[in-house]
Amino acid sequence: MTSRRTSQSHRLAADAGLLLVAATFMLPLAWVLLSSVDSNADLRVKVPDGVTLDNFDTVLTPEITFTPLLNSLLLCGGGTLLTVACAALAAYPLSRFRSRLNRPFLLTILFATSLPITAIMVPVYALFVQVNLIDTMQGAIFFFAASQLPFAIWLMKNFMDGVPKELEEAAWTDGASSFQSLLRIVLPLMSPGVAVVTVFSFVMMWGNFFVPFMLLLTPDQMPAAVSINEFFGNRGMVAYGQLAAFSVIYSTPVILLYVLVARRLGGGFALGGAVKG
Repeated sequence: MTSRRTSQSHRLAADAGLLLVAATFMLPLAWVLLSSVDSNADLRVKVPDGVTLDNFDTVLTPEITFTPLLNSLLLCGGGTLLTVACAALAAYPLSRFRSRLNRPFLLTILFATSLPITAIMVPVYALFVQVNLIDTMQGAIFFFAASQLPFAIWLMKNFMDGVPKELEEAAWTDGASSFQSLLRIVLPLMSPGVAVVTVFSFVMMWGNFFVPFMLLLTPDQMPAAVSINEFFGNRGMVAYGQLAAFSVIYSTPVILLYVLVARRLGGGFALGGAVKG
């Protein structure tokens, strides 16, 4: 009886701790949702006296929302596609071919993931000025991809290790090249891993403020992560309701992306019996 009571008390304490953590994460979300429909929003989490869509009407303009969101989609979408493609090509030889250089290369990649972007922005800015990539969308896309590539390669390689090499050997016997086996066998079988790398890369780019703020100078090219700063006035005045409404719209593409790939993220590699017979 004593051990059972002790177990129940521990379970209640764990549940209380989890509820406290959940409430801590839910409070900012509740503030965003409630303030977006409150005409008198402030820093308090409160139920609005009357629900209004005036905040959304104010921010849903080309200058405030549509153009920055389009810029964000171009930057993050292009950077994500480039990251996933390069990560797959780099991870394939690391996963399939054994070399004495594999481990040092992977350790170098792991070290590169710990480098803060702020530490390399000054030389990157100087380099982009020299090669005429400053204030260009393609330059920002290249740097986004380069900054996410180390961890993407590390993830992609680990997922690729789960695909049996015997499946590729059968394709090679039929005359397929390594590149064809990568496209037609490895990547389709590791689609959950590709989905993870895609979502991770896109989310990290979508919320990045510092890189586009440094590399893009023209206001018309600024993404939503930078334009959100416009809701903070010069004298400490903040349009909280408009800021919350913009935050809801700004979060929508990431939520939609996760919903689209949720089945892939929840799936497995389902390779049982694939190499039998």
